[in-house]
Amino acid sequence: MNKSKFVAIGVLLVMAIVFVMTTCFRGGKKDKAKDLPPGTHAVTVVDITQTSNYTYLQVEENDAKFWIAVVKRDAKKGDVIYYKQAMEMKNFASRELGKTFPSVYFVQDPSDKLIVPVKPEAPQAMTPKKAEIIRRTDISVKVPQGGISIAELYKNRDKYAGKPIVVRGVITKYNDKIMQKNWVHIQDGTDFSGKFDLAVTTSDSLTVGATVTFRGIIALNRDFGAGYVYEIIMEQAKSGDITR
Repeated sequence: MNKSKFVAIGVLLVMAIVFVMTTCFRGGKKDKAKDLPPGTHAVTVVDITQTSNYTYLQVEENDAKFWIAVVKRDAKKGDVIYYKQAMEMKNFASRELGKTFPSVYFVQDPSDKLIVPVKPEAPQAMTPKKAEIIRRTDISVKVPQGGISIAELYKNRDKYAGKPIVVRGVITKYNDKIMQKNWVHIQDGTDFSGKFDLAVTTSDSLTVGATVTFRGIIALNRDFGAGYVYEIIMEQAKSGDITR
């Protein structure tokens, strides 16, 4: 065998090895994606922007880059974040950053670890972050003059549907500037059949821990899409008599 034939065979062998390795690598990547539970995203952080309430992350998934937003957290480039629930906001303007995102996904359930359910999850309408709304046993708020308690609202929900009411409670959760609204959850220490939390939308800026009186319109079974379904919600609320 002459030298030129030997070189040619060597080149072919190298090309074959590269092809096999590339095929295996790609196949492994696909297999990894197949291991994710249905509907689960695994994204890698490539850029980070912090604000007072949110952490904006540019991430990569399947060679595509996009922005997500999570409640403020520590993050570094290369981190892998898993999630299933996210709501896309297009042309979202962040006043704090002075920047408009063409598209950003507000992630409700970010996790550093992949959680594999024991059984497939059945499709169901659910209140965002319902699992994180815990009853505060230290809250006891007096019913405001001319108002009602949260327990009374749930007990006679049909009576108050579409009507303005007054309630007072402690803010246990607050998210601002989502769908041009600020989203509040309050508790007053009362409950009816295990229902103790009331969701409120308002244009007023508020803080967690404040005790606030709200006047707004009651709506039932409001579906905002992306899993945002509320059995009862107070809308167009105005706040007053705020104590901290």
